Amino acid sequence: MISVDTLKVEFGVKPLFHDASFVINERDRIALVGKNGAGKSTLLKILCGKQKPTSGTVAIPHDTTIGYLPQVMAIQDDTTVRDETRKAFADHIRMREHLDEMQRQLAEREDYESDAYTALVTKFTQEHDRYQMLGAGNDEAELERTLMGLGFTRDDLNRPTSEFSGGWRMRIELAKILLQRPDVLLLDEPTNHLDIESIQWLEQFLATSSSAVVLVSHDRAFINNVTNRTLEISCGQIIDYKVKYDQYVVLRAERREQQLRAYENQQKEIADIKDFIERFRYKPTKAVQVQSRIKQLAKIVPIEVDEVDNKAMHLKFPPCLRSGDFPVICEDVRKAYGAHTVFDRVTFTIRRGEKVAFVGKNGEGKSTLVKCIMGEIPFDGHLKIGHNVQIGYFAQNQAQLLDGSKTVYDTIDYVAKGDIRHRINDILGAFMFGGENSEKKVSVLSGGERSRLAIIRLLLEPVNLLILDEPTNHLDMPSKEVLKEAIKAFDGTAIIVSHDREFLDGLVTKVYEFGGGAVKEHLGGIYDFLRHHHIDSLNLLGTSSPVAPAASIPAEEEPSAAKQNYIERREQQKRIRKVEKEVKASEAKIEAMEKRLSELDAILCTPEGASDMQLVTEYTSTKKALDEEVVRWEEVAMQLEEMQNPSN
Repeated sequence: MISVDTLKVEFGVKPLFHDASFVINERDRIALVGKNGAGKSTLLKILCGKQKPTSGTVAIPHDTTIGYLPQVMAIQDDTTVRDETRKAFADHIRMREHLDEMQRQLAEREDYESDAYTALVTKFTQEHDRYQMLGAGNDEAELERTLMGLGFTRDDLNRPTSEFSGGWRMRIELAKILLQRPDVLLLDEPTNHLDIESIQWLEQFLATSSSAVVLVSHDRAFINNVTNRTLEISCGQIIDYKVKYDQYVVLRAERREQQLRAYENQQKEIADIKDFIERFRYKPTKAVQVQSRIKQLAKIVPIEVDEVDNKAMHLKFPPCLRSGDFPVICEDVRKAYGAHTVFDRVTFTIRRGEKVAFVGKNGEGKSTLVKCIMGEIPFDGHLKIGHNVQIGYFAQNQAQLLDGSKTVYDTIDYVAKGDIRHRINDILGAFMFGGENSEKKVSVLSGGERSRLAIIRLLLEPVNLLILDEPTNHLDMPSKEVLKEAIKAFDGTAIIVSHDREFLDGLVTKVYEFGGGAVKEHLGGIYDFLRHHHIDSLNLLGTSSPVAPAASIPAEEEPSAAKQNYIERREQQKRIRKVEKEVKASEAKIEAMEKRLSELDAILCTPEGASDMQLVTEYTSTKKALDEEVVRWEEVAMQLEEMQNPSN
C-alpha cells in the first residue's frame, strides 16, 4: 500500500534517520516508537506528504487515501459540532447534489426514446449504486455514533465548537478523519485528550476498521490492544519488529544486549589495531602491515548502542516573593455558555503552600475554571487572587505558544536569570536537548519536545502559584519524574489538572472533583479520593455515587496502603475477567459440540450414515469430549462464582 525506500531526513549535521525502508500493507496495525525527538511525528508527516525527506522515496498508489491526525492542528470555531463533523462527508454531499441534479433532468426531459436520455438513466443508476455502496445514506447515523463514541452527548451536537476545550475539538477532528474511512490512518498521540471510555471505543473502531493504521502513543495498553507490528526509530535507523509492543520490549532488550557485545568486541578490535600501529609505526620492516592496519581501521563502521538515560536530574524553582495566606479564593463562581452551565456556586479557598488536584471527566469545567482564575474568560461570582501572587501557568496548548523562530537555547536564555544562566546547557542536556539539539529551531520540534521545552521555561520562572493544565500529556516517564520532584520541592502553591493518578500520587493533599455542574472538595491524597469512590482510575469518575469529603490523613503510610488495596483489587478483577473468558470459551465449545452431535445423529439415522464407521468414531470421540468439557465448565463456573461472591 505504501512503500518507503532508503528514506533520509536531516535537520543538522547528524541525520534524524537514514536508509529507512519498509512497507505498510493493507490492515497493518503499526506502533511507531522511539524517544521524544527521534522523528516519529516527522515520519508521519512524510508519509502523508506534509513534509519532504532529504532523500529517498515514499511510493503511494494514486487511489490510496490517507487520514492524518497531528498532535497540534488549526481548529475552526465558526460552526456547530454536527456541521463541523459533517465536513467529513464532503464527497458524499457532492455526489448527492449531482444525483439530485440528474434526477431533476430526468423528471423534466421528455425525450424518453433518445440515446441521450438512455445514457443519462444509465449514468444515474451507476452513480446511485455507487452512492449506496459507499453507505452515504447512513452518514448522519454514522456521524452521531462516532461522536457519541468519542464522548459527546446528543445535546452537544448542536452546540458551537467554540464552547468546547481544545481537547474536545481535537475529538471532533479525530471523528472527521475516522468518518472519511481512509485507506491509511496516521494517528499522532490520538489518546492524549480521550478518557477511558473513548479510548476503549477507539480501540474497537480500529479493530474492525479495514484501514491500515500507523500510530504514535505513550499509552502502552492502547498500543498493545490495537497494534500487531512495531517500528522503532533508534540510532538513526528504523527497525521493523513484526510483533506487538510487549513482545517488542523483550526483543529490543535482547537486541541491545547483542549491540553491547558487538560494540565491546569492536572496541577491543579497534584498540588492538591502534596498539599495533603505535608499536610498529616507525619500523621499516612493518611498514606494509602498518599501512594495512590503518586502512582496516578506516573501513570499520562504528557500532552504535541505544542510549539509555539513567541520569537523575533534580531541578528547583528559583526563589520568589512570599504570597498572601490565601492565593485563590472562589465565592459562588458560575460559568455558562448560553443555556449550558459548566459549573455553578463554586466556593473554595486554597491556602498558601497547598498542592491540589482538579479532577473529573472531560468537559466538566476543570480547564474552564483555570481560565477563570487566569482572567482569560469572563464569569459570574467573586474570584480573588491573593496578595503578591505570581502565577506560573502551563496550559494544554502552552507548547503551541512558543516562538517558532527562536532556537531551543534562546527560548530558555530569554527567561533564565542570574547564576542559572551558567547552567542552561546542563539543564537542556537533562531534558535531552544536549549538543546540537539546543540549536534547533522551535518550529521543527515534535509535540513532546515542545512540551519539555515549555516545562523547562516554567521551571526557571520565579513564581509562587503554579497552575498546570494536563502537563504530562506529551512527557515520557523520566521527564514526568523530573517535573514531579520539582513540584514536590516547590515552596509555593500548586493547582494541577490531570488524569494521571501516578503523577498525582504523593504530590497533592487535596482533590477538587468536577462533575454535574458542581465542584466538591476532598481532603487527602489521590488514592484516598479513589478509595472513597471505589474506582481504580480517574477516567471512571461519574460512574459511582458521590460521597462525603474524605478526612485528612496525617500518616504517610495511609496513601500507600490505599494504593496497595487498589492494586490488589485490580489484580483480582483481572483474574475474574480471565475466568469469565474461560467460562465463555467453554460454553462456546459445548455449544459447538452439541450442534455437531445433533448433525451426526441425523446422519447416523440414515442407512448410509449408519454404516459409515468414520462418522461413528467421530460421534463417540465428540461425545467423550463433550462430557469432559461439561465437567470442566462446571469447575470454572464454580470457581467464578466463588471469586465473585467471596463471602458466600
